[in-house]
Amino acid sequence: MLLAAAGAAGICIYLAAFHGWRQAALFAVGFGAGIALYHAAFGFTAAWREVASSGRSAGLRAQMIMMAATVLVFTPLIAQGEIGGMALRGNVSPLNLAVICGAFMFGLGMQLGGGCASGTLFTAGGGNARMLITLAAFIVGSVIGTWHWSLWQDVPGFEPVSLSGSFGVGGGILFSMLLFGAVWLIAARYERSRHGAIEREWRPTSSRAWLTGPWPLLAGALALALVNIATLLLAGRPWGVTSAFALWGAKLATPLGIDVTQWAYWQRPNLQAALEANVFNDVTSVMNFGIMLGALIAASLAHKFAPSFRIPTRSVLAAVIGGLMLGYGARIAFGCNIGAYFSGISSTSMHGWLWFAAAFAGSILGTRMRPLFGLR
Repeated sequence: MLLAAAGAAGICIYLAAFHGWRQAALFAVGFGAGIALYHAAFGFTAAWREVASSGRSAGLRAQMIMMAATVLVFTPLIAQGEIGGMALRGNVSPLNLAVICGAFMFGLGMQLGGGCASGTLFTAGGGNARMLITLAAFIVGSVIGTWHWSLWQDVPGFEPVSLSGSFGVGGGILFSMLLFGAVWLIAARYERSRHGAIEREWRPTSSRAWLTGPWPLLAGALALALVNIATLLLAGRPWGVTSAFALWGAKLATPLGIDVTQWAYWQRPNLQAALEANVFNDVTSVMNFGIMLGALIAASLAHKFAPSFRIPTRSVLAAVIGGLMLGYGARIAFGCNIGAYFSGISSTSMHGWLWFAAAFAGSILGTRMRPLFGLR
């Protein structure tokens, strides 16, 4: 743990010295996200699987609270358009077939791979060796997704729609809250019909648990809302995860003789610049490094960092297939559970809700397929 803490401090100092205080601050935000994700066990994959398999919905309901808290802050900030001279924008994307196909693929992949985008990072950082396989396949799938990116640009669909753009700040918040409330109530009613009562998002916890875990789901939800708000204020746009996987894969592919610069995805000026620049210049990469180190330290504090490399063959196969689907799906669907679902919906973008519906359907199928690979 001391080595990881020293490494985190060293990275933070390096970033501040050579890449600016914002990059150092974003690394620190990612580090905090890793601790929160690990201690609250705030996974989107397990939460959705619980709804499909047992009817328990505390995780899904906590996600609605998380996004409700974020929308309250995001909506007026994004409408303002800038803060301190820095432009602010939300994640608002088209509603099209690429979102449906990519999100469905992502939902299926996260059940086979064992994690979503944020979940893969914090569980891999926390010492889960199988998730390193998922992460590697995730990166490969992301690169393939950038290769095929242009094929998905002219699919049928509609222009981007945001609730705040259509109904103003107040209307955007109001309609978002109605949608959050509807999902919360439907999930709670379904759980009550299956079990007679619902599990609460908050449970009493000791003061020591704030250091070693576990945290209540609600604490994790509010912590992640703060992470996304801090990201918007520091980076000028919401939290994302998977664009970094595509960047890492592209940087690794280039020495292998794969000229990704010929692909339309990487010919866009901002991505071309990212490909040529130091990886520590990339906001998403810096935050991802922070998440993994934060989760590693959280696992050490909880005395749970104990990697095991004895992984059944079928489980390895599921991790590879799932990771490839996660990476490809996220690239064509304008993001993952963080960039499209959490940040998209928090930006009042309707593509986030379309992503949620398609990914949840894929997750149900993935849950039913898990036993084929020896997964519970």
